[in-house]
Amino acid sequence: MNRLFRDAAGPCLAPGGSVVCVGAFDGVHLGHRALLARTCARARELGLQSIAITFEPVPREYFAHGQAVPRLTGAREKLALLLASGVSKLLSLRFDARLTAMSAEAFVGELLLGRAGLRELWVGADFHFGHARRGNVALLERLAPQLGFALRVLADVQAGGVRVSSSALREQLSAGQFDAAACGLGRRFSIGGHVVRGQQLGRRLGYPTANVRLGRRTAPVSGIFAVRVHGVAAHGMPAVASLGVRPTIDGTEPLLEAHLFDFDGDLYGRRIEVEFVAKLRDERKFADLPAMVRQIDLDAAQARALLAHNPPQGQAAAGAAPAHPLCG
Repeated sequence: MNRLFRDAAGPCLAPGGSVVCVGAFDGVHLGHRALLARTCARARELGLQSIAITFEPVPREYFAHGQAVPRLTGAREKLALLLASGVSKLLSLRFDARLTAMSAEAFVGELLLGRAGLRELWVGADFHFGHARRGNVALLERLAPQLGFALRVLADVQAGGVRVSSSALREQLSAGQFDAAACGLGRRFSIGGHVVRGQQLGRRLGYPTANVRLGRRTAPVSGIFAVRVHGVAAHGMPAVASLGVRPTIDGTEPLLEAHLFDFDGDLYGRRIEVEFVAKLRDERKFADLPAMVRQIDLDAAQARALLAHNPPQGQAAAGAAPAHPLCG
């Protein structure tokens, strides 16, 4: 049964009624997961369908007018996490000029009521929607009794004593605070993709790498990292990775390169997930390749030691909202 829909227009997705939550859901962090969990629970209690509504590109990307906007999750990963949360259906709307021109009242009437069959709506306290972001909780409180739906506002979710939000998590990751970000995400930050062929320079230097292109996605991190690579063995394999443009060889395209320790195999075409554990240093340009290799030797040794003293913590299941072990 198809659970993913992308069109704003069309027949009602839940003629018998639904419980709906709405958001950009970048990261599908613990706050998002709490919202999804309440939506699903209320739908079961009321005998209705549960529907999550999200947007691609995320609104921040649309309003950036082509400028790079860091994201916690790419579109594919975000949709997978939302579907894994247990919602009956997922409506992923294209965020474009038509949608931005839609009034808040039309958003409620056409999308929430008409397309989703809304009976009960769950949002966060800072939820905004509609043209010029004029829609908010106060407007929903006025519309709910008029249009016959219930409104529920989720209280802020905290992790490690800090309110969980996508913007705060992006700032933590940019600052190299990976343990703090794992608390709010409920899992370690990761980037996934298919391994592609590169210039084979790493192999010639004694450090073969699994290369993943970021495509249109902009990561909130850059530099050299201790990581674990999933999708190769039954467990995450320790590795050292770089994410950047490789200035020593005059690179321009951002690339994620991971050197798996004590591994020699063909990973081309395989989808892997690179889990970021700690940042070692910023990317920099070296005078020559021998100087770069000497630094890579140090990076690899540091990553091995760090990963040996930081055993895997496991990944939280999508839709659940447990405290990450790093939060205590």
